[in-house]
Amino acid sequence: MVTLIHTLADHGDDVNYCAFSSSLLATCSLDKTIRLYSLNDFNELPYSPLKCHTYAVHCCCFSPSGHILASCSTDGTTVLWNTQTGHILAVLNQPNDSPVRVCRFSPDSMYLVSGAADGTVVSWNMQTYKLFRCGSVKDGSLVACAFCPNGSHFVTGSSCGDLTVWDDKMRCLHSEKAHDLGITCCDFSSQPISGDVHGLQFFRMASCGQDCQIKLWVTTLSDLSADKPEHEPKQFIETWSEEEVSSWLCAQGLEDLVNIFKMNNIDGKELLNLTKESLTDDLKIESLGLRNKVLRKIEELKVKVKSLSSGIPDEFLCPITRELMKEPVIASDGYSYEKEAIENWITKKKRTSPMTNLVLPSLVLTPNRTLKMAINRWLETHQK
Repeated sequence: MVTLIHTLADHGDDVNYCAFSSSLLATCSLDKTIRLYSLNDFNELPYSPLKCHTYAVHCCCFSPSGHILASCSTDGTTVLWNTQTGHILAVLNQPNDSPVRVCRFSPDSMYLVSGAADGTVVSWNMQTYKLFRCGSVKDGSLVACAFCPNGSHFVTGSSCGDLTVWDDKMRCLHSEKAHDLGITCCDFSSQPISGDVHGLQFFRMASCGQDCQIKLWVTTLSDLSADKPEHEPKQFIETWSEEEVSSWLCAQGLEDLVNIFKMNNIDGKELLNLTKESLTDDLKIESLGLRNKVLRKIEELKVKVKSLSSGIPDEFLCPITRELMKEPVIASDGYSYEKEAIENWITKKKRTSPMTNLVLPSLVLTPNRTLKMAINRWLETHQK
């Protein structure tokens, strides 16, 4: 049974989208505004409507915490709003100022993805409000986007009917013609399907199209990340669940140990306490080489986490290697990289930018002496 409890009629033109947080309802419209309502009484908030966009607002979405609202528009911008005050936190300009049709936060709120009419898809760092990675599809406008619940990958849908799967580093993992006409929407189920391959998670996804069809898909990280680098560690390994330990094992090429670790309830805290003796006596891992590999990978993980937790400013880290730069250079895309890393990138990837995925106007690399001096001063202060 469905009962109408309230009607809102404040917008002056077509309402394009609506989104819920735990306490608010957001709506956006062709009238260039976003409106916020309290879920307690459906009264509009004192600082609503939110005004910044100069053309129609196509989409809006809340961050998982509900503290930030993102809105995107034909004006080529995605605006971030503080939902408690209505103040603008940042205005993110899409490359080439292309009209932005859809935006979505990652489940951990670390990134925001925006898709545009020219097929560009941008991942924005929500700590710095700067462009993190950029990609593009061959044809059509990007009109739909959805993140996998664990944040490992996301999907975009285009007006030409293509579904494209991207990993969290903005690499295209898979693309196919999903609908004969344009895609109108896509979304993931919040609950994984129980997998039978090393305990990996499989996720259901649905796509809707202008061909009058709804298609159901299954995605799995094992299939989509075969060429991905090592699992990026969270800073607090002690809080890892058994499933997160299993995912880490798979990323290290240790899939055969997943069931052993699960049977012994190895979570993050237990992982850090593993020794040669416990691997032999408790987990019954007979292979000396396998035991040594596990211990070596754990030590590498500790080193990575120590680096992450050391407070290194993000601008001191090479965007390619995510390591502290020793010889920073400025490329023609305006970003700084470790010299050897960007030279290798250009050799392998020809002349595309690691940050924007666009063609580099020039292959000239200019030493960033100012940044190198800042890094050296930081090292003198923080490294003992």
